Amino acid sequence: MNLTQDEIRTLSDKAAADVLSKQGTRTGTRTGWLMITTILIEAWDLYSISFLLVFIKDEFKPDAALLGLASASVQLGALLGAVIGGWAADRVGRRWVFLTTMALFVVLAITQAFSQNMWELVIIRFFLGVPLGSDIASGYSYIMESMPKGKREVMGNRWQGMFGLGEVACIIVVTIMYLSGMNHDLLWRLGLALGAVPALILFLMRLDIPDTALSLIQAGKFRQAKKVASQIFNDPLEMLPDEDYQIKRPRTRDFLADIWKDPIRRRASIYGWISNAAQGIEFSAFGFYLPMIFLMSGVSGLVGTNFFLAAIYTLATISGFVAPMITPKLGHRGISQWGFGGTFLSLVAAAIFLQLGWKLLVPLAAASLMWFHYWSASNGMTICSMVAPSRYKATASGFGYVFVKLPNFLTIFLFPVLFELLGIALATALVSISSLIAFLAAHFILPEVYGYIEHQKEQSPAVIGER
Repeated sequence: MNLTQDEIRTLSDKAAADVLSKQGTRTGTRTGWLMITTILIEAWDLYSISFLLVFIKDEFKPDAALLGLASASVQLGALLGAVIGGWAADRVGRRWVFLTTMALFVVLAITQAFSQNMWELVIIRFFLGVPLGSDIASGYSYIMESMPKGKREVMGNRWQGMFGLGEVACIIVVTIMYLSGMNHDLLWRLGLALGAVPALILFLMRLDIPDTALSLIQAGKFRQAKKVASQIFNDPLEMLPDEDYQIKRPRTRDFLADIWKDPIRRRASIYGWISNAAQGIEFSAFGFYLPMIFLMSGVSGLVGTNFFLAAIYTLATISGFVAPMITPKLGHRGISQWGFGGTFLSLVAAAIFLQLGWKLLVPLAAASLMWFHYWSASNGMTICSMVAPSRYKATASGFGYVFVKLPNFLTIFLFPVLFELLGIALATALVSISSLIAFLAAHFILPEVYGYIEHQKEQSPAVIGER
């Protein structure tokens, strides 16, 4: 069958829209869970260091800027990885990217445990961040392309719940090692290296997962796409020919232009970027440094701090799984406004309590912050990935994740310096501004996109409607 490029593109767009509107199968659900579970690894690799900083500081005795850089370098690497991973996943397929990132997780997580000085730790954690960012781009593409509407966004919104599970697990493990009397120099090294264990398990579990039907369709690999679509969606894609074609790939630089053409995509994407930046700031500044805040402000000692944190993150984990459950009822606008509004008030309260020296109320403000933060941060990545044109899904995921990681890097790097210059209370009050901006963006910019289905070319993107 001789087809022109325009005819092939029309067929692939029709098949992509067909796939995105279908109900999924158990295989697709399993794929979604395997992808979202990666967040457990990211939580460990990104944030385990926050519970180990006190031991690293005792051994290497860095200044505040270098200590912040050691914590933040992985975020900078993830920023780079998000861009590279999104581009690569759209160009060479999702499967190649996620298998490569899992293998790199294992190697680099172990390597950081052998750092001999702070600069070695900074450099290794930078390289560790690259696969972390890349995996998010390919993982969200899998979720959006392997699950049906409604379910795909609920799964995507579970990422904060998975972060919470990873953080609780890390707190428990670090506390057990500390109470066991383990040498502190060994404790922080082992604590960082343990991230390799779940990474290896997930790598083995992912070996049999094929590329997504949508990715194969956009690559012109129609025979394999029909096979995968039958397996994931019970849809043989009969509109596609039984042979493969070379499809001219769209230019990556056209990604933003395609988003800008449609007002729903444009407004939803702008909100997603603002939301990602705000949630990165509010957590990286206050939540990430909670162990140091509790210790420096005299709220509790080391063991007491870890028990406080375990309780707070357990509550946050519950919140992280409640948010996707109620998203169908509140919609993306509702969950965002509740999340950022509550986070703003919690940060203001924390700043007041710290300034007045009301130490016992600081953990309550922190618990409230984490509950609402896990709502506010639940759907930024979901929205960016969901509304993007199908041929740019991974690029959109990676680009959206840049807005998480750049503020994460800057805030984690600079917040220890702000501690010293402004004090904890004023620094915390400044952070609350980002949450207020995101609340206003959710109210005035974000259209309701729950249940969004992409229809390329044939018609404008469909949404459920304003709530």
